[in-house]
Amino acid sequence: MTEEFENSGSSAASFDIKKFLFRALSYWKLFVLLLAIGVFFVYQKNIREEFSYRLGTKISIEDDSNPLFTSNASLTFNWGGVTAKVQTMIVTLKSRSHHEKVVDRLEFYKSYLKEGRFRKHDIYKAAPFRFYQDNSFGQLINKPIQIKFLDEETFELQVEFTGVTAAVQNYNTKEISHVDVPLGIFKQPFKLGEPINLPFLKGVVRLAEDRQASAGSVYFIQFNNFDGVVASYNSRLGVSNMKSSSILDITLVDKNKGKIVDYLNAVVDVLSEDELSRKNQYVTNAIQFIDDQIARVKVEMTDNVEELNDYRKENKIYQLDSDGSLLNEKLSKYEEEKEAINKQLDYYANLKNYLQTSNSFTDVPAPSIAGVTDPNILSNVSKINELSVQKSKLQYSVKNDASIFNDLNRQIEGLKNVLLENISSVTSVLRRELEGAYGNLNKLQLQFSKLPEDQQKLLTIQRQYTLSEKSFNVFLAKRGEAEIIKASNVSDILVVDRAKNTGATVLGRNLNVRYVFAFFAALLVPLIIAFILTFLDNNIHSPLDIEKLSTIPLLGVIGKNALDDNLVVHRKPKSAVAESFRAIRSNLQYYYKTKDFDGTKTLMITSSVSGEGKTFCSINMATVFALSGKKTILLGLDLRKPKIFGDFKIKNDLGVVNYLIGQSTLEEVVQKSGIEHLDLIVSGPIPPNPSELLIGENMKTLITELKKEYEYIVLDTPPVGLVADALELLDFVDASIYVVRQDYTKKGMLNFINEKYLSKQIKNLSFVYNGYDQKAKYGYGYGYGYGYGYGYGNYANGYHEDDKKKKGVFNKIKGFFNKNKRA
Repeated sequence: MTEEFENSGSSAASFDIKKFLFRALSYWKLFVLLLAIGVFFVYQKNIREEFSYRLGTKISIEDDSNPLFTSNASLTFNWGGVTAKVQTMIVTLKSRSHHEKVVDRLEFYKSYLKEGRFRKHDIYKAAPFRFYQDNSFGQLINKPIQIKFLDEETFELQVEFTGVTAAVQNYNTKEISHVDVPLGIFKQPFKLGEPINLPFLKGVVRLAEDRQASAGSVYFIQFNNFDGVVASYNSRLGVSNMKSSSILDITLVDKNKGKIVDYLNAVVDVLSEDELSRKNQYVTNAIQFIDDQIARVKVEMTDNVEELNDYRKENKIYQLDSDGSLLNEKLSKYEEEKEAINKQLDYYANLKNYLQTSNSFTDVPAPSIAGVTDPNILSNVSKINELSVQKSKLQYSVKNDASIFNDLNRQIEGLKNVLLENISSVTSVLRRELEGAYGNLNKLQLQFSKLPEDQQKLLTIQRQYTLSEKSFNVFLAKRGEAEIIKASNVSDILVVDRAKNTGATVLGRNLNVRYVFAFFAALLVPLIIAFILTFLDNNIHSPLDIEKLSTIPLLGVIGKNALDDNLVVHRKPKSAVAESFRAIRSNLQYYYKTKDFDGTKTLMITSSVSGEGKTFCSINMATVFALSGKKTILLGLDLRKPKIFGDFKIKNDLGVVNYLIGQSTLEEVVQKSGIEHLDLIVSGPIPPNPSELLIGENMKTLITELKKEYEYIVLDTPPVGLVADALELLDFVDASIYVVRQDYTKKGMLNFINEKYLSKQIKNLSFVYNGYDQKAKYGYGYGYGYGYGYGYGNYANGYHEDDKKKKGVFNKIKGFFNKNKRA
């Protein structure tokens, strides 16, 4: 039997799916309420939904070389270093500085709005006017400025200020400051084209091309924080590399399709311009160097021309003789040679110093500018510049891969060492050539000294002019060549598919799906509540729970008492509750008969704790015995918390306690209940030692005396879960009833009585299930196959004195389903 009880206890401990489902069904009103709230919320959200759109453009990263560059060109340039890598382009497209240029170009920090049903909509170019702001002054930010057209030429500007200062931003410097503004609503009329010169707004409003504004139409312009706009577009721009190819797919999400198109195209244009500028940086540096040299030589040449003309006028010598001319040609030749060698030596000296002191080699001028033709020098300068540009670009795209930079640094360091060795060897050769040039010049100087002094002076001035003129012409030629190459250079960015509004992708799921989510959300809340309450629930909710928790037999089921006292059998003898007590009486009488109990029968009624209906059952069990014509006495033995006197409206100043302490006789403590054949003895004053009184000899004498006069003795005892008084009375009773109340008694409370029953300490014990309500949230019907508690079936409708049901359509429908359920 112990094993059987353990099995039943383990099943009770498992989660009751059926109870969970019935509990969840009982929350249908909560589900309906939540569903109504959810549907209303979703409807309001759907009608306010503002859709976003996505458009895209495609570009290809090419490696375009200049077709005008050949091996015969006198200038050798590095065409932008390495070809721009795809990853570098992706990083550039997502960079803040790139988006700053785009937002500045399109002025997307300024929005044109129109009032809609729920919000102000960005109408972009659909606005019939344009506001041309003065960017050198601060403009009001983050607050809509109303433009209401009074007629075709006049409009009213209106702003509502909630404080005495407002934030303005200068879109040249991007600086935000605060200015004083009038508190409240500011209004002022202006004419189209009239300058607006306010502390918080400076500019002019003009109609857009081929547009007119109707009187009464209202629009808004709003300036936004520049950094906030840049961050917004940066976060909404998507860049993806299609299948790891050189093609980039650029997309943008926005609520205005026109803005998406313009922004995407501007993003690509700015990227292409910046890439071409970086690609031309090398030739740009060369042009700048050439310009500096041309300016210097031009000044020298001008001075030489003036000096030559002045000398000729003063000495009246306008040309040299044949010997002087020949000598001058030779001197000019060697001077040019010396000048070329010195120029190369200067370049090598500067290049050597640059290599030894600089960490970046992207600004090295083209060697050919200085007349350097050594192929090793040309190749190595180009390579080291190329690697330096690549390293510079990778610093923006590769963050945590040190191996790439280590490899580039090793290559650059190797090229630098090779270049330094090349410079050392070439410099030695040039110095020897320079010594030879000086030797030749010295020989000619001896011949030059033999000429007349005026000839010598003229020859010197003319030679200096000739040298300056030749240098000037050389630099001009090189500059022209550099300009042609720069003009013919193209960007590595090729637009494959320019952005165009040919059908933007609408972002946003099917709004009707939200109703499905609202339904499941409304359903989930009751389910969660039911699950938690069922999981944590430890109360007994049906007679079936008792069968799972204990092997003690269930004697009967008693419904709820609707009266204001416990005398339900006496006051409502034909009620369902009264019939339940009669069924229990029948079961007890059958039990007494099977046990061959003769004479007076004793019945003890107890429970786990107070409030389970122990006294209610005691009173009504005694009443049904009395109504059957049996002389019955109800004995109030709950000495600590007496109750039964209140229902019979008698005093509790004299009772069992007085008899047990020898203060009163039996005749003195027995009182009439007002019900035929039913007497009672109340507990009397609360004693200090109730347990000792109940186990004394006087208690035995009391039971013995009562058995002589009464056929049934009903004992109302204290709860066994709280005190042990009831256990002391087991020797005096033939049968015991243990009251369990629906939704009140805890499952764990039965452990104590189960243990006593299984250990044979308590015999002839039965449960009575009290307070049964078939409409309870947790109830799922209880079969009446046991032959008790039939007060809720069809039979009861004809014989019981329950309150009459209200007639109506709802009750008829309910009755129909109940009838089918019973069937």
